[in-house]
Amino acid sequence: MAEAITIARPYANAIFSIAQDKGELKAWSDLLMVLAQCASEPEMQSIITSPAVSDEQAVDLLADIAGDKMTADARNFLLMLAENNRLLLMADITVLFEELRAEAEKSMTAEVISARALDDAQAAKISAALKQRLGRDVTLTNTIDESLLGGAIIRAGDLVIDGSALGKLNRLATAII
Repeated sequence: MAEAITIARPYANAIFSIAQDKGELKAWSDLLMVLAQCASEPEMQSIITSPAVSDEQAVDLLADIAGDKMTADARNFLLMLAENNRLLLMADITVLFEELRAEAEKSMTAEVISARALDDAQAAKISAALKQRLGRDVTLTNTIDESLLGGAIIRAGDLVIDGSALGKLNRLATAII
């Protein structure tokens, strides 16, 4: 059986194309986040998969939850997903859409794992260095891992920079052996 992300890709590409053509990337992003969160709830999943609930009823419920974020295009998209039994793929579709959006907007999120929280100056310096290296606007998230002892590990897409004290000690131990 195909992976869920593989099945979700054409839907994400289609909705991204529509959103980009209409200049509504942010609006679609917000809507998809709400829908993905709803579709990931066990109660909603049981409603979506219930044979007693029609596709239209499931879409109406999602539309009510989305409120004023729901548009005619979004409703048609949800109906198409429901008819193809793909509403449960909403989280995967959202992840793929966000990747496409970040690529189009030349932006990305990088994770900085450090022994202590970064101050504003450190975060700005890391962000500027990554922007210069990757040619994109970079938003940082900071995760604390005291086992690193010092330094940081930076993950930005496929790029991983291990500048932690623990990483340096491990590389030194490997070189000695």
